[in-house]
Order: sequence, then structure tokens, then C-alpha cells
Amino acid sequence: MSNHFSAANLKFPGDDARLDLTDLYVFPAPDDRDKAVLIIDANPFWSGMSTFPPFLMTSGFHPDAVYRINIDNDGDAEADRAFSFVFSELEGGRQTGTGYYATDSRARQAEPSGDKLIGGTPVGFDASATPVQAGDCRLFIGVRSDPFFGDPEGYAHGFHFTGQDAFANKNVLSIALEVPNDMLFGAGPAIGVWATVSLRRDGLLVQVERDGHPSINPLMTPNDAKDEYNARQPVDDVKNYLKTWSEILQDHGYPPDEATAAVLTILPDILRYDSTRPAGYPNGRLLTDDPFSAAMAFLTHGRVTSSGLRPHDDLLAQFPFLGLPNSLPAF
Repeated sequence: MSNHFSAANLKFPGDDARLDLTDLYVFPAPDDRDKAVLIIDANPFWSGMSTFPPFLMTSGFHPDAVYRINIDNDGDAEADRAFSFVFSELEGGRQTGTGYYATDSRARQAEPSGDKLIGGTPVGFDASATPVQAGDCRLFIGVRSDPFFGDPEGYAHGFHFTGQDAFANKNVLSIALEVPNDMLFGAGPAIGVWATVSLRRDGLLVQVERDGHPSINPLMTPNDAKDEYNARQPVDDVKNYLKTWSEILQDHGYPPDEATAAVLTILPDILRYDSTRPAGYPNGRLLTDDPFSAAMAFLTHGRVTSSGLRPHDDLLAQFPFLGLPNSLPAF
């Protein structure tokens, strides 16, 4: 798992797959170093295709949720830029999305705010979906092949890996952006990125999910604390989790001082990206990176270094880079 099934008891946040962020990716645009690509995936093992009759389409983005990519560009673990997306009701197999770009204090507001990048753009529920222009950004919203690969069964059975990729041939709903660097960066070349989902309850937006480092929250956060973790903000992570996570690493063979130092490399739970350095986790994250194995090595003090799996072979050479959706069995 990366951030799949991230609520308590391996459930979805709010017991709703539409609210479950699975992955966050950040890397330079391959054909233009003055741009960066930001991708969030949601709705693990998405189970709808446009080849089905429209009345069978039951799972899109949540119409009462705000999906957000947060960017900290001054190192204080608070958002200075934000891309927010909201969606219409799913009707007749169709759904549309609206995107906003906010800066400074508006990036820290719960409600979508700032400049509207695009309004009412269709969500793509089949392989024919293509990117659109959204202000100065390129945007793709739709179903894609899940690029994450991992062997959670092997992890659950004492790191005796099975060689089976639980995420092969699975689909997710993706929001992919290609963004000019000047929309992200401040005075320096580094940013921190994390994703959130907030759900409207009784008229208020309540954060129910977040994703920063891949595979870290599922492995490091105790089961009974996962829902609370998803609702909290990165700025408070060191205060809330340094002691607990250090103790977990000590149980896996770390000396106390080394455990504390190791946890401080992943807290706050924000994915760091320095545009002057080669991209690849933990400096951003490429679609071909193997963060599952990295997390195993982190958790076991280097005793387990690889699950033996390879990146998926369906990635595309052009934006949005994610593979075309996999066909699903007919009912």
C-alpha cells in the first residue's frame, strides 16, 4: 500500500472510496525544466468504465469534497500555494470538475479560493480522455492505470514477499497538472507538497484524508490513530508523532537517537522537492520510483531492501504520463 485504504482498519476515509487518496507524485516536466508535474490519485481499485451502461457508473469524485494539492515554498509546513478541485454530481455516467489556484493566505482557506483555472471540464471515464488547458497549466482529470506497485501480502507475513503486485491491472481516478515553476516556488528552489481531501459536513469542510510521503502513514501510524492523523495538519506533525514514531522504529531495531533522527527525515509528512537536484523519491517522486521498498528499508533499519517488484510497464511518454485505464470484467 502507498496511501491506499488509509483509514482505521484498512478502510476508506469516511468509509467512502472516493475520499481515499492513494498517491502523490512530484517531478519536473521531462520536456521543460521550467515546469513541474503534480499528480494525485484517488479511489483505489476504481470499478467503473464507460463501456458499462451509464446507470452502472456509480463511482466518480465525491461531489461534496474538495481535493487539494498544497505547496509550502518557505519551509514553515503551511500552504503558500494551493490547487483545489471540486466536482459535480455524477449523473448518467458524466461528471465535471472545476479547478482553482490560490496563493498566500487564500491557499490556507478550507474553501476553494483564488483564481478559477477551469470550470465544468469533463472527467474522463475511459481511455479517450485527453488533457486540457487550465490557465497557464495543463490538466488531466480522469481514470488511469494505478502506477503504484507493492506486495502488501508479503509485508503482512513477516516480509516474506510473494512476488505478486496487488496493484497491477488496477485503476484510479487521477488529477494531473503540468505547472510553470513560478506558480509553485518562492525565493528558493525547494518546495514541500502534500494532498488533502475535505468533506462538507453540516455546512463545514472537514479534512478527512491527507497524503505526503508514500507508504509512511499506513506503516507508521497506529490503527486507532489513523483517522485523527488524516484530519491533522503537517505543521503539528513533529509535536504529535515524533515520540510515537520513534518508539516504533526502536521496536524494529533502531537505537533511540537514530530512531529520532530518522523520523525527523519524514516529519512533517510533506513530500520535499528541490528543482536543482535530480528528481526521485525522497526528492519529489517519479512514477517509476519504488517507495514501497524504501518504506520497508526505513521500517526495518535496512534489513529488508526490496520487495522484488518492478514498475508498471504501461506508463506513457507524454503528459499525463499515467497508463491508460485497464479493462475491467463485465458484469
